[in-house]
Amino acid sequence: MNKNKNKAMKRNYTQAPLPFQGQKRRFIKLFKQYLNEFENDTVFVDLFGGSGLLSHTAKQVHPKAKVIYNDFDNYRERLAAVDITNAILSMLREVLKDCPADKRIVGAPKERVLEILRQADKEGYVDWITLSSSLMFSMNYGTCLQDFESSSLYNSVRQSNYVTDGYLDGVEVVSLDYKQLFNLCKDMSKVVFFVDPPYLSTDSSTYNSDGYWKLKDYLDVLQVVHGQDYFYFTSNKSQIVELCEWISTVSAQANPFANAERVAVNTSTNHNAKYVDIMYFYKGK
Repeated sequence: MNKNKNKAMKRNYTQAPLPFQGQKRRFIKLFKQYLNEFENDTVFVDLFGGSGLLSHTAKQVHPKAKVIYNDFDNYRERLAAVDITNAILSMLREVLKDCPADKRIVGAPKERVLEILRQADKEGYVDWITLSSSLMFSMNYGTCLQDFESSSLYNSVRQSNYVTDGYLDGVEVVSLDYKQLFNLCKDMSKVVFFVDPPYLSTDSSTYNSDGYWKLKDYLDVLQVVHGQDYFYFTSNKSQIVELCEWISTVSAQANPFANAERVAVNTSTNHNAKYVDIMYFYKGK
């Protein structure tokens, strides 16, 4: 009985089990509260699935609901490779056990680390993004072997294995352009969209994209929130909300956030970089 209880508890993740740029863990508590306003037969559609944390949380709150996770960045491939990742981390821990924590890796230890990475690269799939969090300076990511060979490496190796058991249990996984998925689901009677595009003018190199999320891309996304129930995520970096407010004052275009509830969370990546994450929630049906 206790074993089953512990297993169930492990499946209730409050953050993504593997590193991901831009996951929404700081909103999870309030996100759950708002999710409770919907019925169990609601369809939740995660248009920009990212790490799948929003989809996982929706399934935890509404186990009987249909939850569609748009895994455009192939996060599920990283989840599937977790045993390989853990094996690499185990080798790295052994090599770096006598190296200072959070300091640059130099000399023979660095060459041994690179040998491990080169061998892993030859053998098949490597989750470079997850390894980045153990070998690169905070918030820096590599996506291929060459990124590690050409960068300074740091001993921030995770001291325990990653656990991903049950993370996407019961969630329907697709991989589609968000517009295509929206068009497939928009006419459902009880549908809620999670809209979490990459932040405007920020580096999105770890996403499956061409590098930067442009203003046109961002404005195109706003079309999916008109007339729909939604959770929309942005930040004060993008200034997209101010733009919508301005447009509504000089044209007949309505501000899509005019009647939505707003939740803001102060965020910092380091002592010099601070910004505000914002979640908009709208339930009109």
